[in-house]
Amino acid sequence: MASSLLCWLLIIITINAAVPDGFMEFYVDRCVFTSPDLKDIQYIRSLIYNKKEYARFDSNVGRFVGYTEYGLKQAAYRNSNPSFIAGMKAQKDAYCKHNIDIDYQVALTKSVAPTVRLYSTTPPAGHHPSMLVCRVYDFYPKTIKVQWLRDGQEVTSDVTTTDEMEDGDWYYQVHSQLEYTPRSGERISCRVEHSSLKEPLITDWDPSIPDSERNKLAIGASGLILGLILSLAGFIYYKRKARGRILVPTS
Repeated sequence: MASSLLCWLLIIITINAAVPDGFMEFYVDRCVFTSPDLKDIQYIRSLIYNKKEYARFDSNVGRFVGYTEYGLKQAAYRNSNPSFIAGMKAQKDAYCKHNIDIDYQVALTKSVAPTVRLYSTTPPAGHHPSMLVCRVYDFYPKTIKVQWLRDGQEVTSDVTTTDEMEDGDWYYQVHSQLEYTPRSGERISCRVEHSSLKEPLITDWDPSIPDSERNKLAIGASGLILGLILSLAGFIYYKRKARGRILVPTS
């Protein structure tokens, strides 16, 4: 994750807001970074009027740059004040570095290992008769690599993989599908690489019992066990009632 470019919108401050349908001026501070090292941090302040950026300070440039006629005048005015420019340059350390260090401590260096489920499915009529699905979910951070292996060799054809999808709880999930024709004795696996794993996680598909049949067997076994329990309870109840009876002889 450290190699990926992260852009963090730190704060939005409204300077002047009028009534609805009026005018609005505000500025946005951003910290763009690839690591917590100061040299890898870029501080940007954008000056915006009615949704249009008219000037910007960029720590990589070291001064304000104007984008409109008004912005050019504002940039020149601010650049003419050395103490003000020095204060803006200091924000890279005082503002960005401080907050980025906190984020790396509490979130950005954390990781959660993915859970992998491998199962088969039958597409609708007219499509390929068999398909394997590798569902990888509940992992963090977002970046992940999912591959299919056949007898240890990567499979690149007939593979469809979704983008990483947000779960809405900081976790992500991804689904990869492989169209296949079963072959006797072959081994098909789903291989997952993630920053939370010390080595790739390889899950083999077990074709011995299809998922649909496995579910039917589980339901049938549960019903059989429940029937035995109810029969045993009825037998015990009958025996207890029989012991409490009093036999009256008839002449």
